[in-house]
Parts: sequence; C-alpha cells; structure tokens
Amino acid sequence: MKKILFLSLFLCLVNITETIAQTKSKSKTSISIQTGYNRGLGIMASFSIHHLAEGLPGNLRLSIGLNSLDPGNGLEARRIFINNNTNGTLEKKGKSIDFRADYMFPANILNLKNSYWVFGPRYSNFKANFKFVGGNENFDVTTQQWGIGIGLDNYFKINAKWDISFALGVDYFFDNTLTGHDTSYTPNGDNINPRNNNQNNNSPFTYLDADKAINQPQLMPRIMVGLLHKL
Repeated sequence: MKKILFLSLFLCLVNITETIAQTKSKSKTSISIQTGYNRGLGIMASFSIHHLAEGLPGNLRLSIGLNSLDPGNGLEARRIFINNNTNGTLEKKGKSIDFRADYMFPANILNLKNSYWVFGPRYSNFKANFKFVGGNENFDVTTQQWGIGIGLDNYFKINAKWDISFALGVDYFFDNTLTGHDTSYTPNGDNINPRNNNQNNNSPFTYLDADKAINQPQLMPRIMVGLLHKL
C-alpha cells in the first residue's frame, strides 16, 4: 500500500512537470528523488522551479516524503490510550507522510559550484500502529503537525540532464493533538476521555505522558542522496 501511494504521488508530480514544460515557461524545471535517513528510512520526490524571477536568486521546491519511524513504547501507549492490560505479544510500526515547500538560496560552501541553503514550512501526517498478538488489541495513534526546516543541498553534474544530489538538514515539528482509540491528548490540556494512571493514584494521564510514549515527528535530522532530472 505504501509503495502504491508513493508511486501515485510521484506520477502526479511528473504529470504536473510535463504540463508546465509544455507551456514553454522561461523558468527551468526539474524533478528529483532522494532516499536516506530521516529519523528512519525515508524517500522523497520533488518538483523544482529554477530561477523564479529575474533578479531573484534561488529555486522553489515542492516535495512529498514517506518515512518509516519507530512509533514509540507500545506498552505505555496501551496504558495511556486504552487500558492497563499487558497480555499479548507486541508488534509495532510507524510512518509519516510529509509535505514540504523550500526556498533554495545559492550558497558558497567549500567552493562547491551548485550548493543551496534550503528553508521552508513542513506538514506531517503521522500514524503509529500497535498490535498485541494474542491480547486482542490493535490500535493506531495519529497526529497532524506543522513544522519548519532548514538544510544544505549540493548537486554534482553527471551530464546536461542529470545531477547527483546530497542533502543535509533538520526539521522541527510543533506539538499537536495525539489521538488513539477513543482518547485524545492535547498540548493545552483539553483532553478527551483520558485514561487513569494506576501507578500514580489513578490520576488521569496528560499530554506529556502521551508525548513521552509516542515518537511522533519532532526533531527530524535528514541525510539523503538521490538523482535530479532537468526537464
């Protein structure tokens, strides 16, 4: 399912770039794909517009990424979002789909000819899944977050149409509501159906408890490599 979703999104990007190319715009365009570490295994497809306007240096890049992440502590997630049971064998997985826009400003780093500082907004859709085999529990914890990111990209020419790309960066995502089963925890404390902590005088769990148990995107370092194709 992940591969089908990503392929569909990537084909949409290709279709958009072909349409723009057919308009014979003065701005040059490119598509690229990168993979590597993004607090887990990540893959990202991008569409870029180069030389946005006369006298305005830099490029605009729009990207879609899919990342496989450690979802967090399954036993604690079960206590915080469902109940205090511990039976069953835990299986867990996590993923995020992120959307990003970057302004790419030319940089002069180590005399590299094609380097850019990149920065811009981010949006992440995260889902953690916890399954207790034999324990009759299979539930998701989800959140949607806005964020910001910065980084440094370098491109090395292969020929007139292709470049190799290397990217270093970090993204930061802001706290937002964590929802699982029929329970939600929010940063402002406006929780819905919070569970009670039987290890703390049955006081209700808080957002800080949920945040500690769930590894949703927060600080996300990136090291990626890929290919860029000029249209």
